[in-house]
Amino acid sequence: MSVGFPVMMSAKRILISGGAGFLGSHLCERLLNEGHDILCVDNYFTGSKANIAHLLDHPRFEVMRHDVTFPLYVEVDEIYNLACPASPIHYQFDPVQTTKTSVHG
Repeated sequence: MSVGFPVMMSAKRILISGGAGFLGSHLCERLLNEGHDILCVDNYFTGSKANIAHLLDHPRFEVMRHDVTFPLYVEVDEIYNLACPASPIHYQFDPVQTTKTSVHG
């Protein structure tokens, strides 16, 4: 890397599972601001459409309602798997589904 010359990164298509959750929605926003195309995947078990409402009209943002325990065939450059119920109330409700989300997702 040369000193004094900015490194220009090309835009990537990035899948963020759990993208409508608290952390996922902020990651979507951050990566959009960096110029990437975002595919937000969420089943809304603990995430909320309200968390991504301000991103829905963004031309590089796409949202898909999907449960990551089932196959999803898309072409992306990177995947961030944040799809997992994080609070004891949610993961104790269905511990098997929580494990499947973490493992299969």
